[in-house]
Amino acid sequence: MKRFFKLLLFLVITLGISLPQAMAISQKDYIIIGTTDKVSSLDPAKAYDYLSDNILQNIMEGLVKYVPGTAKIVPGLAQRWAISKDGLTYTFWLKKNLKFSNGDPINAQAFKYSIERVIKLKGEPSFLLSDIVKNVEVVNDSQFRIHLKYAFAPFINILAFTVSFPVDPKIYKNDAFYNGLPISSGPYMVKKWVRGQQIELVRNPHYHGDKAKTPIVLIKLYRNANALYIALLNKEIDVAYRTLLPQQFKQIKKNKNFKTMIGPSPFIREVVFNVKYKPFDNPKIRKAFAYAINRTQIINDVFNGQVSPLYTLIPEGMWGHKSVMPHYNQKKAIEILKSLGYSKANPLKITLWYSPSHYGSTEAAVALTIKNQLEATGLVKCQLKSAEWATYIDYWTKGVMGMFLLGWYPDYFDPDDYMWPFLATSASPQMGCFYSNKKVDELLLKARKLTDTKDRAKVYEQVQDIMAQDAPYIPLFQGKQRVVLKPNIEGVLLDPLQIFRYYLIRKK
Repeated sequence: MKRFFKLLLFLVITLGISLPQAMAISQKDYIIIGTTDKVSSLDPAKAYDYLSDNILQNIMEGLVKYVPGTAKIVPGLAQRWAISKDGLTYTFWLKKNLKFSNGDPINAQAFKYSIERVIKLKGEPSFLLSDIVKNVEVVNDSQFRIHLKYAFAPFINILAFTVSFPVDPKIYKNDAFYNGLPISSGPYMVKKWVRGQQIELVRNPHYHGDKAKTPIVLIKLYRNANALYIALLNKEIDVAYRTLLPQQFKQIKKNKNFKTMIGPSPFIREVVFNVKYKPFDNPKIRKAFAYAINRTQIINDVFNGQVSPLYTLIPEGMWGHKSVMPHYNQKKAIEILKSLGYSKANPLKITLWYSPSHYGSTEAAVALTIKNQLEATGLVKCQLKSAEWATYIDYWTKGVMGMFLLGWYPDYFDPDDYMWPFLATSASPQMGCFYSNKKVDELLLKARKLTDTKDRAKVYEQVQDIMAQDAPYIPLFQGKQRVVLKPNIEGVLLDPLQIFRYYLIRKK
Protein backbone atom coordinates (compact mmCIF):
# COMPACT_ATOMS: atom_id res chain seq x y z
CA MET A 1 0.00 0.00 0.00
CA LYS A 2 2.83 2.40 0.83
CA ARG A 3 4.40 1.78 -2.57
CA PHE A 4 1.06 2.55 -4.21
CA PHE A 5 0.76 5.92 -2.43
CA LYS A 6 4.39 6.76 -3.22
CA LEU A 7 3.64 6.11 -6.89
CA LEU A 8 0.57 8.35 -6.77
CA LEU A 9 2.55 11.11 -5.07
CA PHE A 10 5.29 10.85 -7.69
CA LEU A 11 2.85 11.04 -10.59
CA VAL A 12 1.02 14.04 -9.14
CA ILE A 13 4.15 16.02 -8.21
CA THR A 14 6.66 15.03 -10.88
CA LEU A 15 4.38 14.68 -13.89
CA GLY A 16 1.98 17.39 -12.75
CA ILE A 17 -1.17 15.37 -13.37
CA SER A 18 -4.37 15.22 -11.36
CA LEU A 19 -5.05 12.57 -8.71
CA PRO A 20 -7.76 10.82 -10.79
CA GLN A 21 -5.37 10.68 -13.75
CA ALA A 22 -2.59 9.35 -11.52
CA MET A 23 -4.80 6.55 -10.24
CA ALA A 24 -5.46 5.50 -13.84
CA ILE A 25 -1.76 5.30 -14.74
CA SER A 26 0.22 2.13 -14.14
CA GLN A 27 3.99 1.91 -13.74
CA LYS A 28 4.23 0.55 -17.30
CA ASP A 29 2.73 3.78 -18.65
CA TYR A 30 5.79 5.93 -18.02
CA ILE A 31 9.58 5.80 -18.20
CA ILE A 32 11.99 8.26 -16.58
CA ILE A 33 15.27 8.96 -18.36
CA GLY A 34 18.06 10.81 -16.55
CA THR A 35 20.82 12.78 -18.26
CA THR A 36 23.40 15.48 -17.56
CA ASP A 37 22.91 16.96 -21.05
CA LYS A 38 21.29 20.34 -21.57
CA VAL A 39 18.68 21.60 -24.04
CA SER A 40 19.55 24.78 -25.91
CA SER A 41 16.56 24.95 -28.27
CA LEU A 42 13.76 22.77 -29.66
CA ASP A 43 13.43 24.79 -32.85
CA PRO A 44 14.83 22.74 -35.79
CA ALA A 45 16.21 25.95 -37.28
CA LYS A 46 18.36 26.56 -34.20
CA ALA A 47 18.92 23.26 -32.36
CA TYR A 48 22.45 21.96 -32.87
CA ASP A 49 23.52 20.11 -29.74
CA TYR A 50 23.04 16.46 -28.83
CA LEU A 51 20.08 16.48 -26.44
CA SER A 52 18.14 19.18 -28.31
CA ASP A 53 18.49 17.25 -31.57
CA ASN A 54 17.76 13.91 -29.93
CA ILE A 55 14.50 15.16 -28.44
CA LEU A 56 13.54 16.54 -31.85
CA GLN A 57 14.28 13.11 -33.34
CA ASN A 58 11.64 11.68 -31.00
CA ILE A 59 8.97 14.36 -31.38
CA MET A 60 9.40 15.25 -35.06
CA GLU A 61 10.01 13.45 -38.33
CA GLY A 62 11.40 14.32 -41.73
CA LEU A 63 10.70 13.29 -45.27
CA VAL A 64 12.94 10.29 -44.72
CA LYS A 65 14.33 8.49 -41.68
CA TYR A 66 16.79 5.78 -40.69
CA VAL A 67 15.78 2.21 -39.98
CA PRO A 68 16.54 1.90 -36.24
CA GLY A 69 19.95 0.36 -35.64
CA THR A 70 21.14 0.96 -39.20
CA ALA A 71 22.20 3.73 -41.61
CA LYS A 72 19.53 2.68 -44.13
CA ILE A 73 17.21 5.47 -45.34
CA VAL A 74 13.48 4.73 -45.70
CA PRO A 75 10.39 6.93 -46.21
CA GLY A 76 9.24 9.04 -43.28
CA LEU A 77 6.61 11.67 -44.03
CA ALA A 78 7.30 11.14 -47.72
CA GLN A 79 5.54 8.31 -49.50
CA ARG A 80 8.19 8.23 -52.21
CA TRP A 81 10.72 10.40 -54.00
CA ALA A 82 12.56 10.67 -57.31
CA ILE A 83 15.94 12.18 -58.19
CA SER A 84 16.63 13.76 -61.56
CA LYS A 85 19.38 12.29 -63.77
CA ASP A 86 21.63 15.29 -63.14
CA GLY A 87 21.11 14.96 -59.37
CA LEU A 88 19.91 18.57 -59.07
CA THR A 89 16.19 18.01 -58.41
CA TYR A 90 14.52 15.90 -55.72
CA THR A 91 10.76 15.41 -56.10
CA PHE A 92 8.76 14.26 -53.08
CA TRP A 93 5.26 12.90 -52.77
CA LEU A 94 3.88 13.12 -49.22
CA LYS A 95 1.80 10.52 -47.44
CA LYS A 96 -1.90 11.29 -47.21
CA ASN A 97 -3.63 13.05 -44.31
CA LEU A 98 -0.48 14.03 -42.44
CA LYS A 99 -1.06 16.27 -39.43
CA PHE A 100 0.97 18.10 -36.82
CA SER A 101 0.20 17.35 -33.17
CA ASN A 102 -2.18 20.34 -33.06
CA GLY A 103 -4.17 19.02 -36.02
CA ASP A 104 -2.80 21.43 -38.64
CA PRO A 105 -1.91 19.81 -42.00
CA ILE A 106 1.62 18.76 -42.91
CA ASN A 107 1.75 19.57 -46.60
CA ALA A 108 4.13 20.67 -49.34
CA GLN A 109 3.68 24.33 -48.37
CA ALA A 110 4.82 23.52 -44.82
CA PHE A 111 8.01 21.91 -46.12
CA LYS A 112 8.77 24.83 -48.42
CA TYR A 113 8.17 27.27 -45.57
CA SER A 114 10.32 25.27 -43.15
CA ILE A 115 13.33 24.93 -45.46
CA GLU A 116 13.22 28.59 -46.47
CA ARG A 117 12.82 29.59 -42.82
CA VAL A 118 15.97 27.68 -41.80
CA ILE A 119 17.98 29.40 -44.53
CA LYS A 120 16.55 32.85 -43.72
CA LEU A 121 17.15 32.64 -39.96
CA LYS A 122 20.79 31.57 -40.40
CA GLY A 123 20.85 29.49 -37.24
CA GLU A 124 23.82 27.29 -36.38
CA PRO A 125 22.72 24.27 -38.52
CA SER A 126 21.45 26.38 -41.44
CA PHE A 127 24.55 25.83 -43.60
CA LEU A 128 23.47 22.20 -44.03
CA LEU A 129 20.69 23.49 -46.28
CA SER A 130 21.85 26.95 -47.37
CA ASP A 131 25.09 25.62 -48.89
CA ILE A 132 23.16 23.18 -51.08
CA VAL A 133 19.53 24.20 -51.63
CA LYS A 134 18.77 26.58 -54.49
CA ASN A 135 15.00 26.78 -54.03
CA VAL A 136 11.85 24.81 -53.22
CA GLU A 137 8.96 24.50 -55.67
CA VAL A 138 5.45 23.46 -54.61
CA VAL A 139 3.57 21.42 -57.21
CA ASN A 140 0.45 20.82 -55.12
CA ASP A 141 -0.45 20.08 -51.49
CA SER A 142 1.21 16.67 -51.55
CA GLN A 143 4.04 17.16 -54.04
CA PHE A 144 7.05 19.48 -54.14
CA ARG A 145 10.55 19.73 -55.55
CA ILE A 146 13.84 20.72 -53.97
CA HIS A 147 16.31 22.16 -56.46
CA LEU A 148 19.99 22.02 -55.53
CA LYS A 149 22.87 24.34 -56.40
CA TYR A 150 24.93 21.28 -57.32
CA ALA A 151 24.53 17.53 -57.23
CA PHE A 152 25.24 16.26 -53.72
CA ALA A 153 25.37 12.50 -53.12
CA PRO A 154 24.40 12.44 -49.40
CA PHE A 155 21.64 15.08 -49.66
CA ILE A 156 18.92 12.53 -48.91
CA ASN A 157 20.67 11.85 -45.56
CA ILE A 158 20.47 15.52 -44.59
CA LEU A 159 16.70 15.30 -45.03
CA ALA A 160 16.68 12.75 -42.18
CA PHE A 161 18.30 15.28 -39.84
CA THR A 162 16.42 17.71 -37.60
CA VAL A 163 17.27 20.85 -39.62
CA SER A 164 15.04 19.48 -42.41
CA PHE A 165 12.03 18.64 -40.23
CA PRO A 166 8.81 20.53 -41.02
CA VAL A 167 7.35 23.12 -38.65
CA ASP A 168 3.82 24.51 -38.55
CA PRO A 169 3.81 27.80 -40.53
CA LYS A 170 0.94 29.07 -38.36
CA ILE A 171 3.03 28.78 -35.19
CA TYR A 172 6.68 29.20 -36.19
CA LYS A 173 7.45 32.71 -37.45
CA ASN A 174 9.99 33.10 -40.23
CA ASP A 175 11.67 36.12 -38.66
CA ALA A 176 12.49 34.69 -35.22
CA PHE A 177 13.38 31.42 -33.53
CA TYR A 178 10.53 29.66 -31.71
CA ASN A 179 10.86 29.20 -27.95
CA GLY A 180 7.49 27.69 -27.01
CA LEU A 181 6.31 24.10 -26.73
CA PRO A 182 7.14 22.39 -30.06
CA ILE A 183 4.41 21.36 -32.47
CA SER A 184 5.19 17.75 -33.30
CA SER A 185 5.16 15.49 -36.33
CA GLY A 186 6.78 12.42 -34.69
CA PRO A 187 5.80 9.68 -32.20
CA TYR A 188 5.83 11.98 -29.16
CA MET A 189 4.83 15.55 -28.38
CA VAL A 190 6.00 17.83 -25.57
CA LYS A 191 3.34 18.22 -22.89
CA LYS A 192 5.43 20.13 -20.35
CA TRP A 193 8.87 21.73 -20.37
CA VAL A 194 10.41 23.03 -17.15
CA ARG A 195 13.57 24.71 -18.42
CA GLY A 196 16.75 23.26 -17.03
CA GLN A 197 14.86 20.59 -15.06
CA GLN A 198 12.68 18.23 -17.06
CA ILE A 199 10.71 17.64 -20.24
CA GLU A 200 7.58 15.50 -20.34
CA LEU A 201 6.70 13.71 -23.58
CA VAL A 202 3.36 12.08 -24.36
CA ARG A 203 2.17 10.18 -27.40
CA ASN A 204 1.29 12.32 -30.41
CA PRO A 205 -2.30 11.35 -31.30
CA HIS A 206 -1.86 12.55 -34.90
CA TYR A 207 1.35 10.66 -35.67
CA HIS A 208 1.02 8.68 -38.90
CA GLY A 209 3.24 5.78 -37.87
CA ASP A 210 3.40 3.18 -35.11
CA LYS A 211 2.60 4.63 -31.73
CA ALA A 212 5.37 5.00 -29.14
CA LYS A 213 5.83 1.92 -26.95
CA THR A 214 5.34 3.87 -23.70
CA PRO A 215 2.63 6.55 -23.25
CA ILE A 216 4.74 8.97 -21.17
CA VAL A 217 8.48 9.66 -21.13
CA LEU A 218 9.95 12.05 -18.59
CA ILE A 219 13.45 13.37 -19.30
CA LYS A 220 15.09 14.65 -16.12
CA LEU A 221 18.09 16.93 -16.42
CA TYR A 222 20.75 16.55 -13.71
CA ARG A 223 23.41 19.06 -12.77
CA ASN A 224 26.31 16.63 -12.93
CA ALA A 225 27.32 12.96 -12.97
CA ASN A 226 27.17 12.62 -9.19
CA ALA A 227 23.56 13.82 -9.07
CA LEU A 228 22.65 11.42 -11.88
CA TYR A 229 24.43 8.55 -10.13
CA ILE A 230 22.62 9.18 -6.84
CA ALA A 231 19.25 9.34 -8.64
CA LEU A 232 20.06 6.01 -10.28
CA LEU A 233 21.04 4.31 -7.02
CA ASN A 234 17.89 5.70 -5.36
CA LYS A 235 15.84 4.22 -8.23
CA GLU A 236 14.41 7.63 -9.09
CA ILE A 237 15.04 6.99 -12.79
CA ASP A 238 14.63 3.98 -15.09
CA VAL A 239 17.40 4.82 -17.54
CA ALA A 240 20.65 6.80 -17.22
CA TYR A 241 22.01 7.89 -20.59
CA ARG A 242 24.78 10.49 -20.76
CA THR A 243 26.80 10.85 -18.75
CA LEU A 244 28.10 9.01 -15.71
CA LEU A 245 31.75 9.23 -14.74
CA PRO A 246 33.82 6.29 -16.05
CA GLN A 247 34.44 5.12 -12.45
CA GLN A 248 30.70 5.23 -11.71
CA PHE A 249 29.82 3.17 -14.77
CA LYS A 250 32.52 0.64 -13.88
CA GLN A 251 31.12 0.37 -10.36
CA ILE A 252 27.48 0.05 -11.34
CA LYS A 253 28.28 -2.79 -13.76
CA LYS A 254 28.82 -4.87 -10.59
CA ASN A 255 25.40 -3.93 -9.19
CA LYS A 256 22.80 -6.68 -9.77
CA ASN A 257 19.98 -4.14 -9.53
CA PHE A 258 20.88 -2.68 -12.92
CA LYS A 259 21.70 -3.67 -16.48
CA THR A 260 24.42 -1.94 -18.50
CA MET A 261 24.90 -1.62 -22.25
CA ILE A 262 27.91 -0.48 -24.27
CA GLY A 263 27.79 0.30 -27.98
CA PRO A 264 29.84 1.95 -30.72
CA SER A 265 29.56 5.67 -31.25
CA PRO A 266 30.41 8.11 -34.05
CA PHE A 267 30.92 10.79 -31.36
CA ILE A 268 34.30 12.53 -31.50
CA ARG A 269 36.07 15.11 -29.34
CA GLU A 270 38.54 17.68 -30.57
CA VAL A 271 40.49 20.81 -29.76
CA VAL A 272 39.38 23.72 -31.96
CA PHE A 273 41.62 26.61 -32.92
CA ASN A 274 40.23 29.93 -34.08
CA VAL A 275 42.78 30.37 -36.86
CA LYS A 276 42.19 34.13 -36.96
CA TYR A 277 42.93 34.53 -33.25
CA LYS A 278 46.55 35.21 -32.31
CA PRO A 279 48.75 33.25 -31.69
CA PHE A 280 46.68 30.43 -33.22
CA ASP A 281 46.81 32.09 -36.63
CA ASN A 282 50.28 30.51 -36.83
CA PRO A 283 49.98 26.88 -38.06
CA LYS A 284 53.37 26.06 -36.50
CA ILE A 285 51.96 26.71 -33.02
CA ARG A 286 48.93 24.56 -33.78
CA LYS A 287 51.22 21.78 -35.03
CA ALA A 288 53.43 22.05 -31.94
CA PHE A 289 50.36 21.61 -29.73
CA ALA A 290 49.34 18.57 -31.78
CA TYR A 291 52.68 16.98 -30.87
CA ALA A 292 52.41 18.04 -27.21
CA ILE A 293 49.04 16.39 -26.52
CA ASN A 294 49.21 12.83 -25.21
CA ARG A 295 45.91 11.11 -26.03
CA THR A 296 46.88 7.92 -24.19
CA GLN A 297 47.23 9.81 -20.92
CA ILE A 298 43.84 11.51 -21.38
CA ILE A 299 42.16 8.19 -22.18
CA ASN A 300 43.68 6.29 -19.27
CA ASP A 301 43.73 8.96 -16.57
CA VAL A 302 40.37 10.60 -17.28
CA PHE A 303 38.29 7.88 -18.94
CA ASN A 304 39.69 4.62 -17.52
CA GLY A 305 40.38 3.45 -21.05
CA GLN A 306 36.69 3.70 -22.01
CA VAL A 307 37.29 5.80 -25.16
CA SER A 308 39.61 5.33 -28.16
CA PRO A 309 42.33 7.65 -29.53
CA LEU A 310 41.51 9.49 -32.74
CA TYR A 311 43.99 10.97 -35.23
CA THR A 312 41.62 12.48 -37.76
CA LEU A 313 38.12 13.96 -37.84
CA ILE A 314 36.41 11.06 -39.60
CA PRO A 315 35.67 8.40 -36.95
CA GLU A 316 37.25 5.00 -37.12
CA GLY A 317 34.96 2.47 -38.77
CA MET A 318 33.59 4.95 -41.32
CA TRP A 319 34.80 4.77 -44.89
CA GLY A 320 37.24 7.57 -45.76
CA HIS A 321 38.93 7.42 -42.34
CA LYS A 322 42.70 8.01 -42.46
CA SER A 323 44.83 8.59 -39.37
CA VAL A 324 46.93 11.63 -40.27
CA MET A 325 47.60 13.67 -37.14
CA PRO A 326 50.95 13.33 -35.36
CA HIS A 327 51.28 11.12 -32.31
CA TYR A 328 52.59 12.44 -29.02
CA ASN A 329 56.18 13.70 -29.36
CA GLN A 330 57.14 16.24 -26.71
CA LYS A 331 60.64 16.73 -28.16
CA LYS A 332 59.16 17.72 -31.52
CA ALA A 333 56.75 20.14 -29.83
CA ILE A 334 59.63 21.78 -27.93
CA GLU A 335 61.70 21.99 -31.11
CA ILE A 336 58.94 23.86 -32.98
CA LEU A 337 58.21 26.23 -30.10
CA LYS A 338 61.90 27.07 -29.63
CA SER A 339 62.22 27.79 -33.36
CA LEU A 340 59.49 30.41 -32.88
CA GLY A 341 61.46 32.15 -30.13
CA TYR A 342 59.72 30.79 -27.05
CA SER A 343 61.71 29.84 -23.95
CA LYS A 344 61.28 29.34 -20.21
CA ALA A 345 61.98 33.04 -19.77
CA ASN A 346 59.63 33.93 -22.65
CA PRO A 347 56.83 31.33 -22.62
CA LEU A 348 53.88 31.26 -24.97
CA LYS A 349 50.86 32.42 -22.96
CA ILE A 350 47.50 31.02 -24.04
CA THR A 351 43.98 30.31 -22.74
CA LEU A 352 42.17 26.99 -23.13
CA TRP A 353 38.38 27.15 -22.84
CA TYR A 354 35.96 24.38 -21.91
CA SER A 355 32.30 23.98 -20.92
CA PRO A 356 32.10 22.41 -17.43
CA SER A 357 28.96 20.31 -17.76
CA HIS A 358 27.83 19.91 -21.37
CA TYR A 359 30.16 16.98 -22.11
CA GLY A 360 29.86 15.49 -18.65
CA SER A 361 31.69 15.85 -15.38
CA THR A 362 34.99 14.68 -16.89
CA GLU A 363 35.43 17.85 -18.93
CA ALA A 364 37.38 19.83 -16.34
CA ALA A 365 39.79 16.90 -16.02
CA VAL A 366 40.26 16.76 -19.80
CA ALA A 367 41.05 20.48 -19.90
CA LEU A 368 43.42 20.25 -16.93
CA THR A 369 45.28 17.29 -18.46
CA ILE A 370 45.80 19.16 -21.74
CA LYS A 371 46.95 22.26 -19.82
CA ASN A 372 49.51 20.16 -17.94
CA GLN A 373 50.71 18.49 -21.13
CA LEU A 374 51.27 21.84 -22.85
CA GLU A 375 53.02 23.29 -19.82
CA ALA A 376 55.19 20.15 -19.56
CA THR A 377 57.10 21.48 -22.58
CA GLY A 378 58.40 24.22 -20.28
CA LEU A 379 57.59 26.76 -23.00
CA VAL A 380 53.86 27.30 -22.51
CA LYS A 381 51.75 28.95 -19.81
CA CYS A 382 48.13 27.86 -20.14
CA GLN A 383 45.21 29.49 -18.35
CA LEU A 384 41.93 27.58 -18.09
CA LYS A 385 38.60 29.34 -18.51
CA SER A 386 35.09 27.90 -18.68
CA ALA A 387 31.59 28.98 -19.67
CA GLU A 388 28.22 27.26 -19.49
CA TRP A 389 26.89 25.91 -22.75
CA ALA A 390 24.65 28.76 -23.95
CA THR A 391 27.44 31.29 -23.36
CA TYR A 392 30.01 28.89 -24.81
CA ILE A 393 28.08 28.66 -28.09
CA ASP A 394 27.85 32.44 -28.25
CA TYR A 395 31.58 32.79 -27.59
CA TRP A 396 32.77 30.40 -30.27
CA THR A 397 30.43 31.67 -33.01
CA LYS A 398 31.52 35.25 -32.27
CA GLY A 399 35.21 34.31 -32.28
CA VAL A 400 35.80 35.14 -28.62
CA MET A 401 37.77 31.96 -27.86
CA GLY A 402 41.10 31.16 -29.49
CA MET A 403 41.46 27.55 -28.33
CA PHE A 404 38.65 25.43 -26.92
CA LEU A 405 37.26 21.92 -26.51
CA LEU A 406 34.34 20.74 -28.61
CA GLY A 407 32.58 17.52 -29.58
CA TRP A 408 30.67 16.30 -32.62
CA TYR A 409 27.80 13.95 -33.28
CA PRO A 410 26.84 13.23 -36.89
CA ASP A 411 24.04 15.14 -38.57
CA TYR A 412 24.01 12.51 -41.30
CA PHE A 413 25.98 9.28 -41.63
CA ASP A 414 28.58 10.23 -44.21
CA PRO A 415 32.24 11.39 -44.11
CA ASP A 416 31.10 14.70 -45.57
CA ASP A 417 29.53 15.48 -42.19
CA TYR A 418 32.97 15.23 -40.54
CA MET A 419 34.72 17.24 -43.24
CA TRP A 420 32.47 19.98 -44.62
CA PRO A 421 31.25 21.52 -41.32
CA PHE A 422 34.80 21.63 -39.98
CA LEU A 423 36.84 22.62 -43.03
CA ALA A 424 34.67 24.31 -45.67
CA THR A 425 35.10 28.09 -45.74
CA SER A 426 31.32 28.60 -45.61
CA ALA A 427 30.82 26.25 -42.65
CA SER A 428 33.89 26.46 -40.38
CA PRO A 429 32.80 29.75 -38.73
CA GLN A 430 29.88 27.79 -37.21
CA MET A 431 32.53 25.66 -35.48
CA GLY A 432 34.39 28.74 -34.24
CA CYS A 433 37.43 27.81 -36.34
CA PHE A 434 37.15 30.22 -39.29
CA TYR A 435 39.42 27.96 -41.34
CA SER A 436 39.66 28.65 -45.06
CA ASN A 437 41.72 26.84 -47.68
CA LYS A 438 40.90 27.17 -51.37
CA LYS A 439 42.29 23.75 -52.26
CA VAL A 440 40.30 22.10 -49.45
CA ASP A 441 37.11 23.83 -50.63
CA GLU A 442 37.68 22.52 -54.14
CA LEU A 443 38.28 18.98 -52.92
CA LEU A 444 35.26 18.99 -50.58
CA LEU A 445 33.00 20.20 -53.38
CA LYS A 446 34.45 17.55 -55.71
CA ALA A 447 33.73 14.82 -53.15
CA ARG A 448 30.14 16.03 -52.77
CA LYS A 449 29.53 15.75 -56.50
CA LEU A 450 31.02 12.26 -56.88
CA THR A 451 28.72 9.27 -56.49
CA ASP A 452 31.25 6.43 -56.23
CA THR A 453 32.26 5.73 -52.62
CA LYS A 454 35.83 4.72 -53.50
CA ASP A 455 36.38 7.91 -55.50
CA ARG A 456 34.98 10.03 -52.69
CA ALA A 457 37.17 8.26 -50.12
CA LYS A 458 40.31 9.10 -52.11
CA VAL A 459 39.35 12.77 -52.12
CA TYR A 460 38.71 12.76 -48.36
CA GLU A 461 42.13 11.22 -47.81
CA GLN A 462 43.68 14.19 -49.62
CA VAL A 463 41.67 16.60 -47.47
CA GLN A 464 42.81 14.87 -44.29
CA ASP A 465 46.45 15.12 -45.39
CA ILE A 466 46.06 18.89 -45.79
CA MET A 467 44.28 19.12 -42.46
CA ALA A 468 47.23 17.42 -40.76
CA GLN A 469 49.56 20.08 -42.14
CA ASP A 470 47.34 23.06 -41.28
CA ALA A 471 46.12 21.61 -37.94
CA PRO A 472 43.04 23.81 -37.45
CA TYR A 473 41.79 21.04 -35.14
CA ILE A 474 43.39 18.41 -32.94
CA PRO A 475 41.15 15.31 -32.85
CA LEU A 476 41.42 13.70 -29.41
CA PHE A 477 39.29 10.61 -29.03
CA GLN A 478 36.21 8.71 -30.19
CA GLY A 479 33.59 7.82 -27.62
CA LYS A 480 31.38 4.86 -26.90
CA GLN A 481 27.72 4.79 -25.89
CA ARG A 482 26.98 3.65 -22.34
CA VAL A 483 23.61 3.28 -20.73
CA VAL A 484 22.40 1.99 -17.36
CA LEU A 485 18.84 0.73 -16.95
CA LYS A 486 16.61 -1.10 -14.55
CA PRO A 487 16.19 -4.84 -15.26
CA ASN A 488 12.57 -4.39 -16.37
CA ILE A 489 13.43 -1.95 -19.17
CA GLU A 490 13.37 -3.25 -22.75
CA GLY A 491 13.77 -1.77 -26.23
CA VAL A 492 16.89 0.34 -25.61
CA LEU A 493 18.84 0.51 -28.88
CA LEU A 494 22.36 1.87 -29.08
CA ASP A 495 22.03 3.17 -32.60
CA PRO A 496 25.16 3.62 -34.80
CA LEU A 497 24.03 7.20 -35.46
CA GLN A 498 23.55 7.70 -31.71
CA ILE A 499 19.86 8.48 -32.04
CA PHE A 500 18.47 7.43 -28.65
CA ARG A 501 14.97 6.35 -29.55
CA TYR A 502 12.66 6.94 -26.59
CA TYR A 503 9.69 5.68 -28.58
CA LEU A 504 11.07 2.11 -28.64
CA ILE A 505 11.65 1.85 -24.87
CA ARG A 506 9.13 0.01 -22.70
CA LYS A 507 8.75 -1.74 -19.35
CA LYS A 508 8.17 -5.47 -19.08
